[in-house]
Amino acid sequence: MGARLPGVESEDRIVAHADMDCFYASCERLREPALRGEPLVVGMGYEPGETVGAVATASYEARAFGVESAQAITEALERLPRKRVAATDPDLDVEAAGFYRPVDMAFYESVSEEVREILHAHAGTVREVSIDEAYLDVTEETTWDEAEDFARGIKDRIEREVGVVASIGVAPNMSTAKIASDAEKPDGLVVVEPEAVREFLAPVPVEDLHGVGPVTARTLRDRGIETAGHLAGAERHALVSEFGERGADLYDRARGVDDRVVTPKGRPKSLSRESAFADPTGDLGAVEERALTLAAAVSERAIRKDALYRTIGIKVVTPPFDVNTRARSLPGPVDDPELVGRVVRELLSEFEGERVRKVGVRVSNLEFGSAAQASLDGWAGSEDVVDGSSSEGEEDGPEAESSTDRAEGSGQASLSQFE
Repeated sequence: MGARLPGVESEDRIVAHADMDCFYASCERLREPALRGEPLVVGMGYEPGETVGAVATASYEARAFGVESAQAITEALERLPRKRVAATDPDLDVEAAGFYRPVDMAFYESVSEEVREILHAHAGTVREVSIDEAYLDVTEETTWDEAEDFARGIKDRIEREVGVVASIGVAPNMSTAKIASDAEKPDGLVVVEPEAVREFLAPVPVEDLHGVGPVTARTLRDRGIETAGHLAGAERHALVSEFGERGADLYDRARGVDDRVVTPKGRPKSLSRESAFADPTGDLGAVEERALTLAAAVSERAIRKDALYRTIGIKVVTPPFDVNTRARSLPGPVDDPELVGRVVRELLSEFEGERVRKVGVRVSNLEFGSAAQASLDGWAGSEDVVDGSSSEGEEDGPEAESSTDRAEGSGQASLSQFE
């Protein structure tokens, strides 16, 4: 691959935008494979007696019935009744009904962490903008001739190792890459090379451009500007007069000009690695060996990032998809790979006899920069290390309690039972 030197011009930059398709619904299908291909709504307020709630995610099958993200749950239920209700109501068509599941952020965050690990493995610079999307600067990792194969490799690895589907757009800048990732959803892959940017953007509706909200889109349409092509052909000074400096930005974005640089959003709160087994295993020795390999990798990442940690934890996923976390808090920040391995081994002992689908190792409560105390031996009272665990996605506290995170409806019952 053709590496590039730092400080490349924006037109030579290669930016990828990765966006998970219907992420919450995809996560629910991981633990309930029978939901694949079915209309699925993830949200709140759909249970009897509840009157307030909204749709968090609707699968593409549910969208065909008019269900959309952020829609009031009452409207969603009118358009797509629950299977459970339709099965007992002669006025409802079971075939035109769907499945509803509650939001389980702890589980979604654990899946997101796996995706993030893959993204960071493929790019030196990653900007995570939400639980299910991120920008990657891959200028030094690939070339335009190889960009499509490079992006497909990321997509394939996410689907193979995590089990969710990503759409990826590749372009010379962030705003165009995001539009590209939306262009062929679901399961899309669009590469827009520098010379093709203007042509690619021309038919894009103005409301899809970065920085254009509903009010601005309506104002532009009132002036006959309906697409990026129209906007790119407008008078720049007229846009500045109408919208101020934002008008200049809109003009530039419509023409494919975006000099923003992909930068990480601050320092990480934790460092982790996870690995799944091809088939769930009850061999604790095999689980321990895998976990210790992950522990070494996490410790090495902490060293590279000049990070000390106060908490060492594990994640053990057991069938069907129950996420168990255990953690041990330390009396002070350390950089001690041997300690990480020792704590991981001790925490795993609780799962002897359990079948394990996936194992992960995490260090958290991070501090950055050199510190006088880099190992546990230097801390008074080090024998008072506390056992604990935390729900995935939350900060590990010094006295967190044991927990097993399981969402409602996560069993493997047949869908013929209608939830």
